[in-house]
Amino acid sequence: MTDNYARIVRSNLKRLYLNLPPDLDRKLPARQSGERFEFDAFGAKCEIRPDGIFLDAGQQDGPVGILLSLYALGVQTELCVPEPFKAFKDFPNSMPYAGAFVTHTQQILVPYVESIEKNQERIVKNLKGRAAPAGVGGDFAFVVYPLPKIALCYIFYLADDDFQAAVTCLYSSNAGRFLAIDALADVGEYTSKKILDLCK
Repeated sequence: MTDNYARIVRSNLKRLYLNLPPDLDRKLPARQSGERFEFDAFGAKCEIRPDGIFLDAGQQDGPVGILLSLYALGVQTELCVPEPFKAFKDFPNSMPYAGAFVTHTQQILVPYVESIEKNQERIVKNLKGRAAPAGVGGDFAFVVYPLPKIALCYIFYLADDDFQAAVTCLYSSNAGRFLAIDALADVGEYTSKKILDLCK
């Protein structure tokens, strides 16, 4: 399976560089040096170049590499429009992925809500985030940017005598312009995993 992932990453990079958009640096957006493009992704320094995709100098030959290559292939000139934030289920064709999204993006965080609250400043800083808009609800919430043009708004509810802890993850309103729906679900999953890493 790993070899299959690596082949997909290489194939996507080949497609990208065979017809490299002259304004790719502006579209991503990224810092360009020759054929290399650098930007922040999932709290790390991402580098896309003809021989591979790297996060903090570690080559990405798995699902994250595929996701980053798809982002580079499909990114548009329009800017991220965060608000109004949008539930994953409200994107077209999301139903086949909705169950996995809930499990891998939201429920994975539920046991760690108190730890996330304690580490939220670190999480927001690492993921280039900011405070959540007023009125989003929850006991605490924040916005993070796993990719330059995709924002996620996480809303957390602490456990009390009547209710268990809960987590909601919303997407920037035009996130569907930059990735297909299955890849958008993956963005949520890998961002949540990064949040957990930052709580250790």
